Amino acid sequence: MKRIFIFIAIISSFASCSNKSTANVDAKGEITQEAGLEESHNESEGTTVSLTEVQMQTAAIELGTIELKNLKTSIKANGNLTVPNQNKALVTSINSGVLKTLLIQPGNYVRQGQVIATIVNPDAARLQQELQTTNAQLNLAQIELNRQKELVEGNAAPLKNVQRVQTEIVTLRATRNALQKQLSAMGISVASVSKGNIVTTIAITAPISGTVSTVSAQIGSPVDASSPIAEIVNNSQLHLDLFVYEKDLHKLHAGQTIHFTLTNGPGKEYDARIYSIGTAFVGETKTIPIHAVVMGNKEGLIEGMNITALISIGTAVVPAVPSDAIVSYQGQDYLFVLTSKKQAAHSGESKEEGGKKNAEKDEAGMSFERVQVIKGISDIGYTEVTLIKDLPPHSKIITKGAFFANAKMTNTGEHED
Repeated sequence: MKRIFIFIAIISSFASCSNKSTANVDAKGEITQEAGLEESHNESEGTTVSLTEVQMQTAAIELGTIELKNLKTSIKANGNLTVPNQNKALVTSINSGVLKTLLIQPGNYVRQGQVIATIVNPDAARLQQELQTTNAQLNLAQIELNRQKELVEGNAAPLKNVQRVQTEIVTLRATRNALQKQLSAMGISVASVSKGNIVTTIAITAPISGTVSTVSAQIGSPVDASSPIAEIVNNSQLHLDLFVYEKDLHKLHAGQTIHFTLTNGPGKEYDARIYSIGTAFVGETKTIPIHAVVMGNKEGLIEGMNITALISIGTAVVPAVPSDAIVSYQGQDYLFVLTSKKQAAHSGESKEEGGKKNAEKDEAGMSFERVQVIKGISDIGYTEVTLIKDLPPHSKIITKGAFFANAKMTNTGEHED
């Protein structure tokens, strides 16, 4: 009897070990399968997205293919806005004095000849006095000349007296002309001085039309020819100074069109035309300067602004897609490529819940893979693309509504557990 109990105990022990081993294998197999599913899910989560027909219709998604398009090619270059020196002017006084009034401030627009400041110069009074004295002497000399001519005709005086007075008149006229030029350069009316008027205030006028960029003087400060009062810039003749590399130099010539935007304000595009190409490298940069004149509207452009330019150099047949087909995400550019279609189907799986049966419906739709590309030139609504990986010929892509697919993918990725 004792032996029978021992035998039963041994058999029970083996059975227990066998069941435990099977349970471990089953558990291990289950874990392995779950891990595989999770890995597969994570792998596809960031690269594919499925859209139902309803979603595609709501988002107005359209499909197309990568096409060969004849697009304008261009060279990208950086540079800045400049104003030629003949369109800039320093406002100075040719005479020394003390600044009495200042009628401008930075940003004001002034016209050529407009009074922008006045100075007080005591020497101006001396010059005006000399002119009045010279005019009086000249009138007296003219009277003396007429008298001497009458005396010579009556043989009452020698001819040399007439010659002496004529020489004196020539000298006085030269002095008068010099004084008139000096006073005119100072902005003082010669006609007013000739009538006996004397002023000590000299007007400083704008030498060119343009915008006041800087004001260097203040009321009461001494000024002379070496101390500028202000600077005026005429932005109507803005130029571009671009810098291109040696390898692109042979593609450029005078007359080519340039489209550019402000580096810190890329929302608006401007046009320019090349008029000169440099013949020497700029320092150690191995770049050559390209000079262009800005065309059309110049509103908002100021000398010194940095710009980014595209120089049109011709056309090329390149693989391209509608620009709306490209989406940017985390600094990369992507297309959505069709990978599979799914037809509408109904599964007959039944579940008893309180005696009722539920039918589960699978909606029709499409699956897309997000494929990275490198953008190239853009023209006529199309953008050149270079594929990172090969695609089957005539692969379908989302050409309109790609942003919706990307939003669904990224939102799904952010909210899924």
